[in-house]
Amino acid sequence: MEHKEYLDDAVSLLRRLIATPSVSRDEAAAASLVEEAVAAYGFEPRRDGNNVWAVAPGYDAAKPTLLLNAHVDTVKPVASWTRNPFSPDIADGALYGLGSNDCGGGLVALMQAFRQLSQHRQPYNIIYLASAEEEVSGKDGISRVLPGLPQVSLAVVGEPTGMQPAIAEKGLMVIDGTARGVSGHAARGEGVNAIYEALDDLCWLRSYRFERVSSLLGPTLMNVTVISAGTQHNVVPDECKFTIDVRTNELYTNEEVFGFIKSKLKSEVKARSFRLSSSGISADNPVVRRCVAMGMRPFGSPTLSDQALMRFPSLKLGPGQSSRSHSADEFILISEINEAIKTYVNLLDGQQIC
Repeated sequence: MEHKEYLDDAVSLLRRLIATPSVSRDEAAAASLVEEAVAAYGFEPRRDGNNVWAVAPGYDAAKPTLLLNAHVDTVKPVASWTRNPFSPDIADGALYGLGSNDCGGGLVALMQAFRQLSQHRQPYNIIYLASAEEEVSGKDGISRVLPGLPQVSLAVVGEPTGMQPAIAEKGLMVIDGTARGVSGHAARGEGVNAIYEALDDLCWLRSYRFERVSSLLGPTLMNVTVISAGTQHNVVPDECKFTIDVRTNELYTNEEVFGFIKSKLKSEVKARSFRLSSSGISADNPVVRRCVAMGMRPFGSPTLSDQALMRFPSLKLGPGQSSRSHSADEFILISEINEAIKTYVNLLDGQQIC
């Protein structure tokens, strides 16, 4: 096949995916489209929930395994769209639609790279995986599938990075805090105001700076993003609830940061999960070195992806720009998909991966 045929196939599938709503936890129809495409290309698709994957022919347990991964789900469209988010319109070389950039472009480009790389023997096995529930880090997404896959040596995740390799990614931990008070009548100044009880904790959260700063990811950050207290104007609130968004670099574990925060606050705190850890890959990995040799520049990414659930080396590398993700009138350039397919094949064909 000519390269243009691979590009045409990629754009055609992406247009069908855009026209098929696939908000997280409701991706069944889009997963079926991926499943049908994988089968049409001559592979044997496998499916678990709304996750679809295929193993390239000639699997050899003695070889390392490369995972090519992108997600099929999207966020909900924001209200400020001026276009129909489910209409895959092409204008001036840009393909518009919800999920086009995040991360439909990577999904279809990796599929075409998988087709080409599978045509001849590689020094590694290849698995292509379209995962579900990435946008919500759901338990029926990639974490449901990984235990049943062959042992993975390296993953390339097709999130939008402008085709520059993100070799480190921040983790995420969400903490719920509760400050306690005693209710009373506001007119008589009775009770203990839970909002005031929370103030010292909120001030500490605003001002504290973690000591270990990563050269790739910068500092570990925390922000209070939600707060709620009170029932009516004349009742002193006996409870103040708040939510802390914590983004950990690779120099801290989520458990370590939580323990430290808990020791500093008088409010009750509870982490929703510790599972979304900082992730990444050594700059000495042969694929990263190959990226550099091809003129790419490794960087650290502040945004979360399915990498957080991978307990093996991984890097993000995909078409499009992160700044377009989750935004109104999302788009990807056809030229970006075109270059991504070429770059993936150039980067990985015949390459040692570990």
